Amino acid sequence: MKLTDLPDEFIKATPIIEKIEQAGFEAYFVGGSVRDIILNQKINDVDIATSAFPEEIQQIFPKTIDVGIEHGTVLVLFQDEQYEITTFRTESTYQDYRRPDEVTFVRSLEEDLKRRDFTMNALAMGKNGEIIDLFNGIEAINNKQIVAVGNPSERFHEDALRMMRGLRFSSQLNFEIEEKTKEAIKEHHALLGKISVERIYIEFIKLLTANYRNQGLNTMIETRCFEYCPGLQTKEKELKALTLISNQSIFETEELAWLILMYVLNIDNPKSFLKKWKSSNKLMSHIEACLNELRHREKHEWDILRLYESGPEVISDVEKARLLLGLDSNEESSLQQYNELPIKSIGDLAITGKDILQSLDQKPGPWLGKLLKQIEKSVVLGKIPNTKEVLIQAALTFKEENE
Repeated sequence: MKLTDLPDEFIKATPIIEKIEQAGFEAYFVGGSVRDIILNQKINDVDIATSAFPEEIQQIFPKTIDVGIEHGTVLVLFQDEQYEITTFRTESTYQDYRRPDEVTFVRSLEEDLKRRDFTMNALAMGKNGEIIDLFNGIEAINNKQIVAVGNPSERFHEDALRMMRGLRFSSQLNFEIEEKTKEAIKEHHALLGKISVERIYIEFIKLLTANYRNQGLNTMIETRCFEYCPGLQTKEKELKALTLISNQSIFETEELAWLILMYVLNIDNPKSFLKKWKSSNKLMSHIEACLNELRHREKHEWDILRLYESGPEVISDVEKARLLLGLDSNEESSLQQYNELPIKSIGDLAITGKDILQSLDQKPGPWLGKLLKQIEKSVVLGKIPNTKEVLIQAALTFKEENE
């Protein structure tokens, strides 16, 4: 098979391959970028594999960075672009189910390709568009199947994360996992317990935010891989309920994916749940606020104070989630209400704590924070205008009322 009209990403990288070939070595485009061009999908990174060893690549190109030289990868800086050039390699046994005990550089493209995860990713392409398909990857693509290279059990023992990658690809490409490959995932899914949460996190979020999410989720349930995802071990029924949400309702962001997942799974403590996934504190706080408001919106419309306290990011995600869940949603009008608020934070008040202390001739204390909150609430609700003179008078009045 030979491709014509190669995308610009490949054309711009062609001089790299030509320089390597001029030095007497082989070089090919490999992996996901070759798969994606066949699928007519957007090209992300263009990866190049070569028979040249890392130190030989460094001699060919004047500007390089050692990004993973122990594994054969050198970053080449060329015409304002960066390209990862990786030496053909084979790998030894895997003691921890994710990293090889030893990497051996080789001169054979076939040896390099046969260690890859799935046949659709074991493709190579020459600079002229000629596809090298040693493991029937094009057939798998045409059949919309995800097929392990060689023995699937061996591939998953080498790197157990490949099982999650298979599920993720299923969600992104709307491909079925071929039966033998799927059976191997069922048999070895417990190996995911050897993989770090951070690596599973990345694949799981890509799965949830993909266009064919339910394809991956259904297979994840069937193969029992969910049992080795934090907080999902006892949630089979709820995960099946999640698959009832149409793929047309795309979870476009990580935040929406987690929010809808935890809403459908009825998670009581979102921070505790996300902590198991080693999420950032920022994400945990945002999802907790969104989940509280999403549940409140089951029976109530937004009121002024909740809009103010939530802020535009929470408001937007809550209303987007309602829309994806098939519920009435009014994101535009809710955000408009928020934008019309007289202040957006306590820092927008026309007075400060210092102003109050000076005007009332008082010393600081807990009373001051309570007073500022009272003033803040009154301004938000439109009971008093946000002008310094009025707020000073309100402070005096509130102080007297609270004594």
